[in-house]
Amino acid sequence: MKHKIILWAFFTVVPLFLISRILYAEELLTLEESIDIALKNSRTIISAQEGVKAATALKRESATGFLPKFNTSYSYTRLSEAPFSKFQGLPAPLTALNGTEMPAGTQDNYSWTIEARQPLFTGGGLIANYQANKIGEDAARIEATAKQQDVVQEVKIAYFNILYAQKIRETAQQSVEVLSAHRDVADNFFKVGMIPKNDLLHTEVELANGRLNLIKAQNAVELTKARFNSILKRRISMPVQIADVLQYRPLEKQLDECLEIALKNRPELKIASLKAAQASKLVQAAQSEYLPTVSLVGNYTRSGDNPSVSGSDFKDAENWYVMGVASWNFWEWGKTKFRVDAGRARETQALEAAKELNDQITLEIKNAYLNLEEAEKQIAVSQKVIEQADENFRITQERFKERVATSTEVLDAQTLLTKAKAQYANALGDFNISQARLDRAMGIIWR
Repeated sequence: MKHKIILWAFFTVVPLFLISRILYAEELLTLEESIDIALKNSRTIISAQEGVKAATALKRESATGFLPKFNTSYSYTRLSEAPFSKFQGLPAPLTALNGTEMPAGTQDNYSWTIEARQPLFTGGGLIANYQANKIGEDAARIEATAKQQDVVQEVKIAYFNILYAQKIRETAQQSVEVLSAHRDVADNFFKVGMIPKNDLLHTEVELANGRLNLIKAQNAVELTKARFNSILKRRISMPVQIADVLQYRPLEKQLDECLEIALKNRPELKIASLKAAQASKLVQAAQSEYLPTVSLVGNYTRSGDNPSVSGSDFKDAENWYVMGVASWNFWEWGKTKFRVDAGRARETQALEAAKELNDQITLEIKNAYLNLEEAEKQIAVSQKVIEQADENFRITQERFKERVATSTEVLDAQTLLTKAKAQYANALGDFNISQARLDRAMGIIWR
């Protein structure tokens, strides 16, 4: 019976366990896959895409101004009485007709009209308005590109922060393991009377501090993963396992080169330039109101004394005409002038904003470049410090075993080694994050 239970468990429970492990295993995400997920799910991107659609619709709306407009109307008019003509003051021999009323119309009047109006000249207002909206569409598309770059930068920083936190956790875990082993050695030495109890207590305190630091490091990893899931619009508690891509690549570009790249590629600079150009076109659209407008109008009308508008005894059933219309609002108490002044002020405002943005981007690149240089130098120093701290810890441990070094010296050496590893992880994380920030500042961040 026992053998049957064991066999049943082996062939049912174990396969189910393995299947569940496969189904619920953490998905290993690469940086590129993470960026793709974020770009697909980002509400910021969706909002920017809707902005492009709105700008495109406005451009198409302004293009309709070049085309003829058609309208139709149907009306019914009932008069208090049918129109008539009355003969008065007729000379002889027609005096008998004086006072006679003759019908001149109908009491019920129906009319159906179709009209077409084609603008011929608008002072350049139509073309300027269309060009302004076309520039607005271009700006919206570039704005969507800028939002995509923001999301890519956000994903990269969150991704690198996870890797950095994991390295800190690994360092804390290694520190706990070393401290635990040292505590065991110290305990054995204490039991045989080779070290005082104070040294053993010091070791146990350091081990407790190491375990506390490990808990903090584990919590930091979980927080960075939660932040990562939030950016990717996944469940906040969804398991996260990512590929380690933290690496050091020597900085090759000079600061001046980075600035030149930013001037060519930074989407925000392009947007600012387009907004200034759009403001200029809107000024031209406002100035067009100083000039008259000319239109061609075609009209077709059907009339009658019944709803079928089939004519009456006094009107033909249909009538049409074509005419040219010129109109000019030559006095509106300065309305057009004020509109032009407002447009010129907005144009100047856009130009000044573009200059200010250029200064801000220059400062942003300078800051990111210096941070990258600092992290690069810290990496080189940290690597050498780790080698020295590791050798110092090894020698101190051997001296402690030979009873020529104290437990405190071992703990100090371990603290130095842990600190050196943490500084290296911090420098490597800062380097990759600073590289992402510099790429975004230059407008070239994607993968």
